[in-house]
Amino acid sequence: MKKLILSIALLSLVACASSNPQKIADKRAEIDAMAAATLKSLFKESSGAKRLYDESYAYAVFSNVKISLIITGGGGKGVAVTKATGERSYMNMGLGGLNFGLGAHKYQVVFLFETKKVFEDFVEYGWTADASASAVAGVKGANAGTTFSHGMAIYPITDVGLMLTADITGTKYWKSKTLN
Repeated sequence: MKKLILSIALLSLVACASSNPQKIADKRAEIDAMAAATLKSLFKESSGAKRLYDESYAYAVFSNVKISLIITGGGGKGVAVTKATGERSYMNMGLGGLNFGLGAHKYQVVFLFETKKVFEDFVEYGWTADASASAVAGVKGANAGTTFSHGMAIYPITDVGLMLTADITGTKYWKSKTLN
């Protein structure tokens, strides 16, 4: 219970970040470092992911915390990057739902975008994962996301590697007003 309260408090503090330029720059640098480390880890585990990355127009990487105590909730931050220009859009993610489990789970998600249109729609309009998003991520571990589906490939990653199952149902992604 203490972890749940602490996690909710931490997410609230992040959401209420001030407009201090140094704090914003520090948060962006932290997100960029997380994204670089996550991509490096993904490419080490999956040559298929590296191949798709090389073919992709853009990518996005998010670090997420999911907490379950009958009600599932969580959130995180990430960055969406146009590969050709390096232009970055810093984004938020939030999730919610019902679950009969108990615990906390930290993970990262990598999105690879096949086309400019799919990427721009994700950044400008946000994206809401539903039941079909799980099918995009797949349930075959390291083989998950080895092809583009509807212009995206999704790789959920934990500290022990690619997730064998992906549940990103009820997750919303949107552009951060504070960090952009």
